[in-house]
Amino acid sequence: MTGAQLKHTVFDQFPVQDNCIVVGGTPLTRLAQRVGRTPFYAYDRQKITNRIQLLRKSLPDEIHLHYAMKANPMPAVVQHLAGLIDGIDVASVGEMHIALDTTIPPNKISFAGPGKIEHELSSAISAGIVLNMESEREMRLIVKLGEQLGIRPNVSIRINPDFELKSAGMKMGGGPKQFGVDAELAPALLKQIGKLDLNFIGFHIFSGSQNLKSDAIQEAHEKTLQLALKLAEKAPSPIHTLNIGGGFGIPYFPGESALNIQSIGENLSNLLPEVKHRLPEAQIIIELGRYMVAEAGIYVCRVIERKVSRGRVFLITDGGLHHHLAATGNFGQVIRKNYPVMIGNKAHGTQKEIATIVGPLCTPLDLLAEQMEMEKAEVNDLVVVLQSGAYGLSASPTGFLGHPEPLEILV
Repeated sequence: MTGAQLKHTVFDQFPVQDNCIVVGGTPLTRLAQRVGRTPFYAYDRQKITNRIQLLRKSLPDEIHLHYAMKANPMPAVVQHLAGLIDGIDVASVGEMHIALDTTIPPNKISFAGPGKIEHELSSAISAGIVLNMESEREMRLIVKLGEQLGIRPNVSIRINPDFELKSAGMKMGGGPKQFGVDAELAPALLKQIGKLDLNFIGFHIFSGSQNLKSDAIQEAHEKTLQLALKLAEKAPSPIHTLNIGGGFGIPYFPGESALNIQSIGENLSNLLPEVKHRLPEAQIIIELGRYMVAEAGIYVCRVIERKVSRGRVFLITDGGLHHHLAATGNFGQVIRKNYPVMIGNKAHGTQKEIATIVGPLCTPLDLLAEQMEMEKAEVNDLVVVLQSGAYGLSASPTGFLGHPEPLEILV
């Protein structure tokens, strides 16, 4: 895909009215007036709804959709999603409290993470959510706390598979990992669970994230389901939930195209009959974060100075690294690439230029776009970073250099 093709598929995802992008039915300039100040994040609720509808349409009816809250824990976003999905996965007590404020039942909320401590586990057990156990030590601690509380904990085992999700932007399984129980050690743990006072629910098998290759995801699904069937033979009770992870990616950069979700759904339709036959009580869960919310969000900051240094144009804004670490390339990129960035109030500008967009921080890392073609911008124009609905504000060092935090709105 060429840069021009990326611009067509990504830069045109929000409608334009009077040369200004429209988010949630409101032109960006009006939205900025409503918020009252920049920078801010805005999330389009209809785009989130549309994405869930696409998943429901493309995946088999038997699939249960869970939201991985770490992608975007804004309470209003989570509340909106709660009416559309089947469950939520959290990775902290803070996220757990947000999830428990929704309409999702506690037994449809799961808690993952390799370093859970006693008060977190006690809170989760008391709430009745499902703990994805990541080690034998954690299992023993859960048993002890359950006895102290007089509650039988709901548990699954998070499995570190002996394969990885090929072409994944971030590999979460395969090889030595801090996440989960190595697949070859799981049978012995399952044998122990059968002797303990635990309500064993099933498995959580997650191998990677941010993948745009449907064939790689399909292969991972095949291996995941076969591993689950093998482990289920050692389980002390029937499998009630089988979380096969997510990994569905979105395009950010030139050369990337949207994931073929239909082929993933067709492949699952072929795989599920055997699984349902052998695990008749199991709910098959796909857990997604980025794919549900990333393309529905934008980050907006304002040009506060236009500066030319030795022939290069710099647009200095009131936002940057401290609000949107991922867009600066400092959140997992090996080689920095520009996120899709545009001048939101000049969406169809006729004057183009090559410019570098930076924030107000006293560090060269505060870089939102480097030598990128865009509409010619002036002071007070609104810079928009697209694909910003996931791993934005909550994944950024907001305390760095003491600048104010941005606002967030759902429209």
